Amino acid sequence: MHRLFAGLPFVALVALMTTPAAGQDQQWGTIKGTVTWAGDAVPTRAELNVDKDKKECLAKGPLLSEDYVVDGKTKGVQWVMVWLVDAKDAKAKLPVHPALQAFPKTVAFDQPCCMFEPHVLGVRAGQVVEAKNSATIPHNVNVIGGAKNPNENVIIPAGKSHEIKGWNASPTPVSVSCTIHPWMKMYIRVFDHPYYAVTDAQGNFEIKNAPAGDYKVVVWHETNGWVVGDKTGVPITVKAGGVTDFPVKMTPRKE
Repeated sequence: MHRLFAGLPFVALVALMTTPAAGQDQQWGTIKGTVTWAGDAVPTRAELNVDKDKKECLAKGPLLSEDYVVDGKTKGVQWVMVWLVDAKDAKAKLPVHPALQAFPKTVAFDQPCCMFEPHVLGVRAGQVVEAKNSATIPHNVNVIGGAKNPNENVIIPAGKSHEIKGWNASPTPVSVSCTIHPWMKMYIRVFDHPYYAVTDAQGNFEIKNAPAGDYKVVVWHETNGWVVGDKTGVPITVKAGGVTDFPVKMTPRKE
């Protein structure tokens, strides 16, 4: 036996050899869910009033409102933002899985046909947001970031892009619009952790390598606001080493 352990009782030796290093006892799991429309009828997307650059903007067909984007078959709601917060303090730092400590320097959105793609974007604090314009006409990007995030209003020529820096975690969404084409709008939310997701066309989302234990999930939609609970979220217990299901029913907004 190595001299370092010589003279130690067997029980103490076993305890020493099986005790995890600091920070290694945190376990991880996956959160999966679907946001589905709870109303009897699926909302119909209104056709937008495109009154500029019609040839380019309508090249692929009519542009439709994104207030509610609901799949007709599954009733899944797209463009819902879901994220994890501490159960007691929404501002508290979350443990981050070692595989997620590093992250891409840049995240991007585009505006190829007079609509922002994606319509809702999650950004990690410190990332650079690349505003692309792959269209054949100029677009404007008007970012309203308030006190914590960028405030920019720039023209992006056709086929060009613009980098937007200085993103910080914030409890409020950042709106982005195009003043040339006023129907265009998107939202950006910024986090200091990787545990966020945006629902896909069928309303599905997945958050991998989330810390196991008792937390809260916040669910936000641009038209409904807080889909379940409020800005502090609703409780969830993330299972270690497995999948925790988190289905969400979204009711129509009350006028």
